[in-house]
Amino acid sequence: MTTITHRPVLWTPGDWNAFFGFGTNILVNMLVLTGLLRFVLKMPDAIVFGRILPALGLMMCLSTLYYAWLAYRLAEKTGRSDVCALPSGVSVPHMFVVTFVIMLPIAVSTGDPIKGWEAGLVWVFFQSFILMIGGFIAPYIRRITPRAALLGTLAGVSITFIAMRPALEMYMTPVIGVVCFAVIMVSWFGGVRYPKGIPAGLVAIAVGMVIAWGSTLFGIGIGGMSLEKLSGAFASFGFSVPVPAVGHVFSGFEFLGIILVTAIPFGIYDLVEAMDNVESAEAAGDAYPTTRVLTADGVVSLIGCLMGNPFINAVYIGHPGWKAMGGRIGYSAATGLMVIVLSWFGIIALLLSLVPVVAISPILLYIGMLIGAQAFQETPRSHAPAVVLALTPHLAAWCKTLMDGALTAAGTSAAAIGFDKLGQVGVLYHGLEVLGGGAILAGLVLGAIAACVIDRQFTKASAFAAAGAALTFFGFMHGESVGIAVTPSVALAYAIVAGFLFALGRYPAMVVEAPPRMVAEPAE
Repeated sequence: MTTITHRPVLWTPGDWNAFFGFGTNILVNMLVLTGLLRFVLKMPDAIVFGRILPALGLMMCLSTLYYAWLAYRLAEKTGRSDVCALPSGVSVPHMFVVTFVIMLPIAVSTGDPIKGWEAGLVWVFFQSFILMIGGFIAPYIRRITPRAALLGTLAGVSITFIAMRPALEMYMTPVIGVVCFAVIMVSWFGGVRYPKGIPAGLVAIAVGMVIAWGSTLFGIGIGGMSLEKLSGAFASFGFSVPVPAVGHVFSGFEFLGIILVTAIPFGIYDLVEAMDNVESAEAAGDAYPTTRVLTADGVVSLIGCLMGNPFINAVYIGHPGWKAMGGRIGYSAATGLMVIVLSWFGIIALLLSLVPVVAISPILLYIGMLIGAQAFQETPRSHAPAVVLALTPHLAAWCKTLMDGALTAAGTSAAAIGFDKLGQVGVLYHGLEVLGGGAILAGLVLGAIAACVIDRQFTKASAFAAAGAALTFFGFMHGESVGIAVTPSVALAYAIVAGFLFALGRYPAMVVEAPPRMVAEPAE
């Protein structure tokens, strides 16, 4: 008897859409990362283009190829033709954390940017092992946590740190940003097909380039393009392959005390973020094993680290968005190959001089919109308040980030001005600081408590509140750093709430027969 094995299609027309969308997302991240290395850390170009970017390219290529293979196996196993690979790449939050919290202070204190690079390598070294070990714990956490909490805190990240900046950039250059957003929106939301099936992402980029370069030729200069920048970008051409950097990794161990303060909490952040993104993919119809995802991120990050890359890999938020565009298996593998070309041949600067970044921003706004909507669409209707509650720590963290940036640019800080003075004008800075500390864990815990209360699972809600008390006490949430009794009053509040909810679970007679209506029904 002959067994017929389903052979998944490696490339579909929808993969073009996802490739241009996801590929431009990756390109933007690589351009930002290159800017941080060159202009913030003052890293020599020989290190940036000769060591770090080639190692980064290798890590991201291994990651995207692995997730394409994982999607192929899932499609083969299920016989489905709509399986979409998980998107992955350098972790954007970590990109800024390792730059400003680890590498920059050490580079400034030692007067040597190479020391900062070595400290970043050690940071990723420890993060990688936290991911690999945590991969065996994460599935259990995912099973007991309500989907509203997982997707709600994910929506908070997407709305604030992914969608808002692109939206602001679009309206700073609206002739390009808003027009390109309309090009994307009518296709990806409205179903409009462009001539000869050209992907909407490519059309948007082409429209942005035409407007930017057309305005430059007519002397208007929308989008910041110039022939001088274009000609200067050719100087970055070359060919560099990854070279082992094990010696630099071990040299960075002298900064171990500083590194562990952030490595442990951000390792936990990675676990929760990866669980959220796997949950998001399952809600969209593609169930991937959490343990494999986390361990894969740890392994490829470790490989990248040992080759000289100080940035960690992560499964990206946005799987439902790329799947909705038509992405399947091929877009992930193609993105990995694209990254190799970008990083090993040193052509990132050339692309930045050709394409206005604001033409890419609408794609990121679209992803933020889709993930925010999914949190409400893929959870029980009654859990909508829990989703909103899970958003609030991220809003606080985002507001604090903007305030800190503005105050630093003005040469001052919230502490220098005084919390009382800020409070008098309606800025509750300390509240933002406490609520937004460890936002992804805070959103998860608050959303889980609310979802369990709505379902009248008071004992389970009590357990999440107790976990919140422990995490807060040690600074993993509602705090700026790990320690003992970081925010004791908040930890005590969670402990009291845990006791109250536990009592409700033990004495059900205290609970009314039916919970109050939490969500208004639509008007008839």
